[in-house]
Amino acid sequence: MEDLIQKWKSARLPSRQKVRGDIKRLTAKKNRQINELADKTHDEVFKHIDCLDCANCCTSIPPMLVPSDVKRISKHLNLKEKEFTSQYLRRDEDGDMVMTQSPCTFLGSDNKCEIYDVRPKACRQYPHTDAGEFRKNGHLHVDNVFTCPAVYHIVEQLKEVV
Repeated sequence: MEDLIQKWKSARLPSRQKVRGDIKRLTAKKNRQINELADKTHDEVFKHIDCLDCANCCTSIPPMLVPSDVKRISKHLNLKEKEFTSQYLRRDEDGDMVMTQSPCTFLGSDNKCEIYDVRPKACRQYPHTDAGEFRKNGHLHVDNVFTCPAVYHIVEQLKEVV
């Protein structure tokens, strides 16, 4: 199969407005089976994409951290939660705690996460296209089409069958 990351890089991506309309159509209330279709499509696309070949999410989207993330990562790094927070986190415009640096401080030169086993929940769930949550996260998919080749291909394939 063609390299989906290269295909995404060379694709003429649609406008944000077009993507927003496509996502809105895919996640419409009448389209209740979309989560099941998205789960299957997610699995199929990720058979052909290795995130370590891309890492766009880690280089461009500072993840949001919840208190349990802070506690878990602080413990792993042998830091007090306040130390970890002051060194690695900031409040964004919505008041959420996010990593201060992009690319992520914990992204290695080989695109591997240095804290993979304790990474934030947002990182574990990215790109939010599976686990029966596609409809709920439609607002995230609009931006993620432009960041993640997998999301682009998942949306494109869903558009063909829905």
